[in-house]
Amino acid sequence: MGSSASLKALRDRPYELLAELERRGRSATASPETPGAAGAEWVGVAVRMAGELYLVAREEAREVLGVPAPLTRVPGARGWVLGLANIRGQLYPIIDLRAFLGGGASPLTRLTRILVVNHRDVPAGLVVDEVLGFRRFSEGAFNVDVPTTIVQCRQYLAGSFRHEQEQLPVLSLRKLLEDPAFTAASA
Repeated sequence: MGSSASLKALRDRPYELLAELERRGRSATASPETPGAAGAEWVGVAVRMAGELYLVAREEAREVLGVPAPLTRVPGARGWVLGLANIRGQLYPIIDLRAFLGGGASPLTRLTRILVVNHRDVPAGLVVDEVLGFRRFSEGAFNVDVPTTIVQCRQYLAGSFRHEQEQLPVLSLRKLLEDPAFTAASA
């Protein structure tokens, strides 16, 4: 109760309030008892595509969005390029990931999401059937073997993690975006 009371005292002084919130945030993330602080934990985003679950490394995903309504078509682009979207003032090509990988077009439902890729050279938003949130694994549970998947994406898989009775493949967005087949989006 004491910490919220001190924040209330700063209510009319926005600069000091922000500084105090930043100080608290930094001290919370610098705490040595944080589970991932020792580097023994891998965190990824679980996505569903063509009925299968895939993992994407947290640092490769910038954010998750709903499908933006106004997509601007790109003349002469391949069928898997759905168009361009203005996301907070930056243009992103919106790519149907499943269609790019040869798994057919992704149906747009209320669960369909755009996974905005965190890549310094290639901005892109990837359409996936569903985003299921973060998944945490111990780094020791990583396996370099990749399971067989319905969508033919073996060249973009970086390994897998075991969850209960299934192997969850890790989809490397870096490999995907740096593939010449991906960057050749004109028909």
